[in-house]
Amino acid sequence: MKYRNLLIAVFILAGFTGCVEKLDRKPKDFLEPADYYRTAEQLNIALNGVYDNLGTLYSNPIHFRFGFEGDEHWYVKNSPLSGLHIYDYTAAHPDFQSFWSNLYIGIGRANYLLANVDNNPSIDAAIRSKVKGEALFLRAYYYFMLVQSFGGVPLVLEPPKSLNDVDVPKATAKAVYERIIADMTQAEALVAPIQQLGFGGRVNKSAVRGILARVCLHMAGYPVRETAKYLEARNWAKKVIDDAEAGHALNPSYPGVFINLISDKYDIKESLWEVEYWGNKSDAYTETGSLGDVNGPATQNTQTGFAYAGIKATADNYYRYQEGDARRDWCIATFNYGTASQPANHKVFLTSVNRNTAYNRWPGKYRREYEIVLPKNNTGTPTNCPLLRFSDVLLMFAEAENEISGPTPDAIEAVNKVRRRGWSSGIKSVTITNGGEGYTTAPTVTFTGGGGSGITATATVAGGKVTGIVFANDAMYGKANGTGYTSAPAISFIGGNGSGAAATATIYTAADAEMPAAATAGKDQFRKFIQDERSRELNGETFRKADLIRWGIFVERMHTLSATIEKDLGTLTTPAYLNLFIKGFGPNITERNTLWPIPTKELTLNRALTQNPGW
Repeated sequence: MKYRNLLIAVFILAGFTGCVEKLDRKPKDFLEPADYYRTAEQLNIALNGVYDNLGTLYSNPIHFRFGFEGDEHWYVKNSPLSGLHIYDYTAAHPDFQSFWSNLYIGIGRANYLLANVDNNPSIDAAIRSKVKGEALFLRAYYYFMLVQSFGGVPLVLEPPKSLNDVDVPKATAKAVYERIIADMTQAEALVAPIQQLGFGGRVNKSAVRGILARVCLHMAGYPVRETAKYLEARNWAKKVIDDAEAGHALNPSYPGVFINLISDKYDIKESLWEVEYWGNKSDAYTETGSLGDVNGPATQNTQTGFAYAGIKATADNYYRYQEGDARRDWCIATFNYGTASQPANHKVFLTSVNRNTAYNRWPGKYRREYEIVLPKNNTGTPTNCPLLRFSDVLLMFAEAENEISGPTPDAIEAVNKVRRRGWSSGIKSVTITNGGEGYTTAPTVTFTGGGGSGITATATVAGGKVTGIVFANDAMYGKANGTGYTSAPAISFIGGNGSGAAATATIYTAADAEMPAAATAGKDQFRKFIQDERSRELNGETFRKADLIRWGIFVERMHTLSATIEKDLGTLTTPAYLNLFIKGFGPNITERNTLWPIPTKELTLNRALTQNPGW
């Protein structure tokens, strides 16, 4: 039987050999670029492919393992006990390779699209222009992510002409920044206004202008130090601020910004650009992210939304906020979620905080309880990732303005707008003016007038007198001391078998939020204040480490953090991972950590590449 089959195979092969010249050698399962990009639909499919890499890049490790948090968070898991999160790695670490590859895949897709976008001149020119603008911007943004992380990198701006066309040397960081700015500037004239699109998940004029401000600030800072770019940064930010048609404005509620993101509501006044996610991995959509899973309050409750929870806040992060800054208790959770057997969204509130216990609080900005896609998936979330918010634009404008002209009234007001929006409008303090007499139980406390609401408080009684008022815990604002008060409410005490108790209240005001005079006394003081303010406003949004590097204070700041943690907590043997964190943020960090090493695999593939200093 075997010999029979062999003979048949020989005859068949001989037949193929005899007819080889008649075969069509052009593959049928591959489209040449000249045969594609022929319709508006094909252009948009190709553009979606360029966008797709954003979803991959922002889906997981960038929010907790890449060290983007700088001095804001620490890694809480038992493993891995080496890696980027404690600055213990080599150039062979797979996270570097994955990051580099994903960015260059996106760049390659953009290059093919840009080279072929005009293949069919009969496609409406306006459609082709928008596609070109978005692809240019995305390619430039991918290069921005590369230059921030690796410094100078190969500038590949066309599709490869040969399989052997792989040895491309690094361009200088300055040259990469110049190309980014050139491409984004060209894109700004081509893309649609955000108000025309109606959502922030697509590249738009406001996004391009705001990111250009960010790029210019980074180019002005370390290591390129092209300080003339501060002027361009200010001008691009001001274009966003002054755009009357877009009408950008801060959402009146700081928590509301993130509740909108989590519950899939667009707010194009504040959220200028987002990475789009949707689905629960059991429906037709598979583009899920990780916001609230890897960087939210931990929970095993699948109804609340399972959270792996890989990071916690540092004490420096917590104490960077002043009392009255309502952003703190949204960014750093005041509670732990209940167990899997308890009701959904059940909370156990943390009743006190000090330099020791502050390290045990979860990031609270992204809370899975607000998700609307059901059932909730254990490893993916549908929450869009914000890449640019209007508050960031205001802070970038203020920073650039200060570097050019010092703390001008416009710079100060830009910062104060951000701070006023995030400030409490509730009760600041209560003074018992008369404890009364005869109270055997706590009387009911009532607040009337003042224009606000949302207070939940109880009285404390000792020796027959009212001795104080305790506000209830609140998951959003820390304490249920009310919101929206424009004047102090009246306080009355009813019941409790006593009488005569009286108290007065003071409220937080907009003036409490404004920058202190010491912070506006000069350029250096303003710079230092805004370095902290960016952390307070943009807490955990992946910008902190890059900001510390461009300000030239990264190594010093991380060494100080390590010493502070050791002072706060002591040298720990358990848990081992926290001790490794302390040690990693100390001796391991040197100037070489301001750049990542070029991945080992890329040095092997591209013989024109050279390794970054210190690696």
